[in-house]
Amino acid sequence: MAVATLLPRGGSAGTPHPVRPIPDSLGGWRPAGARTWIWALLVAALAAVTRFWTLGFPTTKSFDEVYYATEAQEMLRYGYEDNRAYMFVVHPPLGKWLIALTSAMFGDNSLGWRAAPAAAGTISVLIIVRLATRVFRSTVLGVLAGVLLALDGISLVMSRVALLDIFLQTFVLAGFAALVIDRDQIRGRLGDLYAAGVNMSSAVPSLGPRPWRLTGGVLLGLACAVKWSGLSYWLGFALLSLLWDRGALKAAGVEAPWSAAIKRSWPGGFGSLGVCPVAAYLLTWTGWFVGENSWNRHWGDDHPGTGLMALLPSGIRSLVNYHQLAYHFHSHLTSPHVYKANPWSWLVLGRPISFYYPSGVTGCGTSNCAREILLIGTPIMYWAILPALGWLLWHWCTTRDWRAGAVWLAFVAGWGVWLQNTDRTGFLFYMTPLMPFLILGLTLAVGAMVSPATEDRGGGAHRGGGIPTPRLLRTVAVTLWLGAVLADFVWMWPIFTGGLLSYPHWYARMWLTTWV
Repeated sequence: MAVATLLPRGGSAGTPHPVRPIPDSLGGWRPAGARTWIWALLVAALAAVTRFWTLGFPTTKSFDEVYYATEAQEMLRYGYEDNRAYMFVVHPPLGKWLIALTSAMFGDNSLGWRAAPAAAGTISVLIIVRLATRVFRSTVLGVLAGVLLALDGISLVMSRVALLDIFLQTFVLAGFAALVIDRDQIRGRLGDLYAAGVNMSSAVPSLGPRPWRLTGGVLLGLACAVKWSGLSYWLGFALLSLLWDRGALKAAGVEAPWSAAIKRSWPGGFGSLGVCPVAAYLLTWTGWFVGENSWNRHWGDDHPGTGLMALLPSGIRSLVNYHQLAYHFHSHLTSPHVYKANPWSWLVLGRPISFYYPSGVTGCGTSNCAREILLIGTPIMYWAILPALGWLLWHWCTTRDWRAGAVWLAFVAGWGVWLQNTDRTGFLFYMTPLMPFLILGLTLAVGAMVSPATEDRGGGAHRGGGIPTPRLLRTVAVTLWLGAVLADFVWMWPIFTGGLLSYPHWYARMWLTTWV
């Protein structure tokens, strides 16, 4: 049944043609029943075990937990950050509100601080299984993507500490997933019209309500309310959603897809992908707005402004000034740090971050013992990302596969934007929101390796109708790599979680001198 209508640009849309098959490009994805959900929940359960296991260790605050776990308690008491030692806080409030939520449930302790990040990390795994199942049309590849994210060291460690970036990962991934659902929904609507024989070459379809695009916009706005680095994802994915609409209209036979998209898609997109994300972002500042003593809250009372600024309420002018100061801080942050790393080194795990390394550790059976929580990607998996990105670029250039293009856009939004100022103090954990998209790229590459290819039908096939030799060799290579990733994760587990090791066993995990 058609759920969109045609609004002619002039005259009649014409007499419908006989029913015809829906093109593959307009085939909306339909879930394959409960089975896909069961697999997604099983993988999420695996992720929950790794993220919640001994979550309360260490009981003291590690690395930047001294800021965010502390500020979360202030949010509970006052509704805003109120630590007089550092009243000027440079990150928006949502991530700290989430830490505060589980602190209110479990107490002002290590479990309370970290339960929200662990839940967010688990939810990310659930989302990526469903997302990958949808975009690859394969339960197997959906499960593979979820397992890879569950085994990713960066996502794991950031799920076990009270920092902000794992929330950024979850909101960015959820926002993108919502836009993908919207993409499928719109193509399904156009496909129904196409199958009904409607001639859309001279008429512009009304695409109907877009609840999933609205949801995606709000989620991306909330990503920015965790950290401003969500801004590049928001802008990139909003543009991508609008381009997807143009592509859908072209696939449906619309003669002028650009003008049709601008007329029928983009006005609604401005509300869903522009206005609503900003409103969602501002809503998270409610505690700051109502707080009489929140930092800079009354700046606007003494600075009436000029021009358009004079038309804004004093509270909004105060928030604008706050953001100007925060932007200046972020853009001029060049102070030295022992774990500072430029974006190029992130691609090869050049400088991981030690979140926890106490002195005087005993109990390992030798005189030299060590415990460490090291923020680092699972190396065997992580080092496959660069080759995969190269293949994805070639794949997109030769096939225009929208999935490869989406991964590359996410890569530019999550990594490329940092190249504008390589002198800025940066850290490996900035890769956290990007990891699910890199894993989607790895999954696409794995799917291409194990699926039938043109060369399989040549002389390399086995006699007797068996699996062609090229495909068999690729499958063996993928299997060995996946086994190595799992073994590597198990090997690195003690330094992901602060496990007790003898010093020689700890040092055996320091594969590069820059990891020490």
